[in-house]
Amino acid sequence: MRDSVIQRLAELAVKEPRIFLITGDLGFGVLTDFAERFPNQFLNAGVAEQNMTSVAAGLALEGRIVFTYSIGNFPTLRCLEQLRNDVCYHDANVNVIAIGGGFSYGPLGMSHHATEDIGILRTLPNLKVAVPSDPWQAALVLDQIVASPGPSYLRLDKSAAGITEGRGAQFRFGVAQKVREGDHVTIIAAGGILGEVMSAADELSAQGLDCRVIDMCSIKPLDENIVIEAAQETGGIVTVEEHNVIGGLGSAVAEVCLEQGVQPKIFRRIGMKDIYSELVGSQTYLRSRYGMDQIAIVETVVSALKVA
Repeated sequence: MRDSVIQRLAELAVKEPRIFLITGDLGFGVLTDFAERFPNQFLNAGVAEQNMTSVAAGLALEGRIVFTYSIGNFPTLRCLEQLRNDVCYHDANVNVIAIGGGFSYGPLGMSHHATEDIGILRTLPNLKVAVPSDPWQAALVLDQIVASPGPSYLRLDKSAAGITEGRGAQFRFGVAQKVREGDHVTIIAAGGILGEVMSAADELSAQGLDCRVIDMCSIKPLDENIVIEAAQETGGIVTVEEHNVIGGLGSAVAEVCLEQGVQPKIFRRIGMKDIYSELVGSQTYLRSRYGMDQIAIVETVVSALKVA
């Protein structure tokens, strides 16, 4: 997804000279072409992500459309005060691109496992949060970010759902996509883990359970209407995220249900429990070990429907 996003950013930078990209001293293989083509729109801030964010805020307040780029927790949690005070408080046009969402950098251990970022960042006023599931969708999100003033967070992971581009030709904040019809239960996911959901939906269909599947790429603002419809029209809601179950997608969906007065027949959240990851390994391995892969999704849906 990162290659798709940077390629699209370069295409947009040709027509929009206000675009400015700052890296935290990484991504050279991906960013080399952009840096060479747009030397006046690129800066390597070094391994100094907090300073990078403050510099970005200053550039944005002078009229630039700024993007910061680094791994998972480094341009987000490490820079939380700068994002809060310098960027979001001033509604500055700073857009964080974090690669390595969830367990993308699984072999590097807990410091590189981004499993709390969505829950923390979605509490910041003015900040939009998007978690695309495929490279082509990530590029569409970038188009919308450039066209939308104010700060945003674009969370990319190393996996992809593998769904064809035919399911949608555009992205808008606050609008989700229904990628599969069904009425037994609704599964709502965001990010590349949507691929696990689609595989689980195939298996559940073989067992006679038809699942509605929703791609909630825009987590903030959230598509409340599609959540309400799911609660009213299907046998329940299951959320799936490569993130802590506290504060993330599942929490956002639950908030909508309670505030709008709709009660799903069942409600389950699949993701990291309230723990830190103590294991290292591939993204696929860690999803399996922490109960958020295809097998875990099928088991959760089947067991929930049995007690409904």
